[in-house]
Amino acid sequence: MSSLTRPMVDAAIQAYVDPYLDQDLIAAKCLRDVRIDGGSVAVAIELGFPSGEYPAKLAGELETRLRALPGVEAATVTVTTKIIAHEVQKGLKPLPGVKNVIAVASGKGGVGKSTTSVNLALALAADGARVGLLDADIYGPSQPRMLGAMQQPESADGKSIEPVIAHGVQSMSIGYLIEEETPMIWRGPMATQALEQLLRDTRWKDLDYLVIDLPPGTGDIQLTLSQKVPVSGAVIVTTPQDIALLDARKGLKMFEKVEVPILGIVENMSIHICSNCGHAEHIFGAGGGERMAAQYDTKFLGSLPLDIRIREQADNGHPTVAVDPDGQVAGLYRHIARRAAARLALSAKDYSHRFPNIVIQKN
Repeated sequence: MSSLTRPMVDAAIQAYVDPYLDQDLIAAKCLRDVRIDGGSVAVAIELGFPSGEYPAKLAGELETRLRALPGVEAATVTVTTKIIAHEVQKGLKPLPGVKNVIAVASGKGGVGKSTTSVNLALALAADGARVGLLDADIYGPSQPRMLGAMQQPESADGKSIEPVIAHGVQSMSIGYLIEEETPMIWRGPMATQALEQLLRDTRWKDLDYLVIDLPPGTGDIQLTLSQKVPVSGAVIVTTPQDIALLDARKGLKMFEKVEVPILGIVENMSIHICSNCGHAEHIFGAGGGERMAAQYDTKFLGSLPLDIRIREQADNGHPTVAVDPDGQVAGLYRHIARRAAARLALSAKDYSHRFPNIVIQKN
C-alpha cells in the first residue's frame, strides 16, 4: 500500500512560489483537482492569466517535485488557463464584449507610456488572450502610427464602428477618423464625449482584455474614465527620475480614490546600454519605480531599457513584441504583461451577471 497522502501532495505544491502570482498555487486558488491512485498522482492547475509557454514549464516543475515524494511512482500535472471578468468600480457594469479593462497611465508625458501600452497589449495577445487597444489620447493619438494601421474603420450599420485589426489586436483611435496632422481643437467636454463614443460604439469582439492608453495627466479624460468606464485595474508607467515619479504618484492616487486596483508600476528607460561599447548607465537615475511600488504597497512589474530599437520599431508601425517576439526586450514586455494579468487574476471576480434584473410591470 502506497504511503502517499493528500497533505503530502499539497505540501509539495505549496513549496513552489509562482513567479507571476508571487504566492503558491493553493493560496492563489489555482489548484482544481488532485487524484491519488496508489503510487500515481494527477494534479490539475488552472491559471487565471494568459501565459504562453509557461504552463508547460510549470507542469514540468511540479511533476519533478511530486516525483520526489516517497511512494510516488508516476506524476502528471495538467495546467490550463481561464480568463474571467473581474470586479470594477461600484455602480458600473462591464462593457459588452469586454471581460476586463486595463488602463495604462502616467502623470507625465514623455515617459514612453504609449509604447508600453501597445507592447503590453501585443504581449497579452502573444500569450493567448483576445486583446483590444483603445487610444484614449484625443488630442495626440499615436497608436495608429505605432500599429502601422492608418485605414478608416468600417461601419456596417452606420451607428457602431468595427475595430481595426493590427498585429492580431483589435484597436480604435480618433486617429483613424481624422487626418494625421489635423489638430483636435476641442474643449474638455467634447474630448470626453468623443472618448466615450469610441469606447462604447466600437464593436469589441469577445475581448479578455481591453488596454486603454491614457493621455498623460489627471484631467477630464482621466476623470471620465475613472468615473464612467468600468476599469478592472490600472498600470502606472514612469521613468526613474524624481520629477516623473512625482507626477506618476498623482496618477496612482487618482485611481486609488475611485477604487480602481493598481496592478503595478512599470519603470521605463531604466538603463541605457551603449550600442558601441556596451557600457551601462542609469541616465535617469535608478530604482525609482521599485521605491514607489514599495511606498504604495503595490507590485513592481518590471523595468525596460532605454533602447533606440524600441523607439524605431514603434515609429515604423512594427512594435517590438510584434517584430522581434523572441528578443530580449520582447521577453521583458511579456513578463511584465503576465505579472499585471496575474495581479488582476487575484482580484475579486465580477458577479454582476448572476443578479437578475428586476422589472416592475403595471397590470
